[in-house]
Amino acid sequence: MKDIKGMSYDEYVDLIEQLLSEGKSTGPNQSESLTNYSKLNAQRMSRIHKTTELLPEMLQALSTCKPQHWTVFTEGWCGDAANNIPVMDLIAKASGGKITLNLLLRDENLDEMDQYLTNGARSIPKLIVHNADGTQEKAVWGPRPEPAQHMMMDHKANPVEGRDIYREVQQWYNTDKTQTLQREMVDIILK
Repeated sequence: MKDIKGMSYDEYVDLIEQLLSEGKSTGPNQSESLTNYSKLNAQRMSRIHKTTELLPEMLQALSTCKPQHWTVFTEGWCGDAANNIPVMDLIAKASGGKITLNLLLRDENLDEMDQYLTNGARSIPKLIVHNADGTQEKAVWGPRPEPAQHMMMDHKANPVEGRDIYREVQQWYNTDKTQTLQREMVDIILK
């Protein structure tokens, strides 16, 4: 993937807040529901960023990790992004500069996003990990931790009328408290 100028987590949060102050969300499609999702997600991201404690195994992995560059495709209205990107930022910040985090808006980078489809869809967030100089792709992760992804894929394969899969996935995130995501990130860091 070519080097694309994205933004830091703090710039991403600022962008979402600025757009919300204008009654907007990220992306070309604007609707009241997308703006409402973005507003909820901004609150969710703030809470997760303030309350998440990195696991001991994460801190251990960070103490020995090699420099790497993380690029994440995202949008402000995406619930999975809101649950995962704050943790990725905390990991990058705790790495002491070994991990750089670069966020890209999916809908502004479709050519690049289309290289990382999930079952043919532009599912986000999508994390691409390269070595520090960007010459080697080390890992691709996303759009959600494995148990939540299994829930979503099961629902798509066996839809049940009236089932609110998004609520179920959010309840999973709330119960898991970033533990699974952190363990999956440990595996990526140590690759």
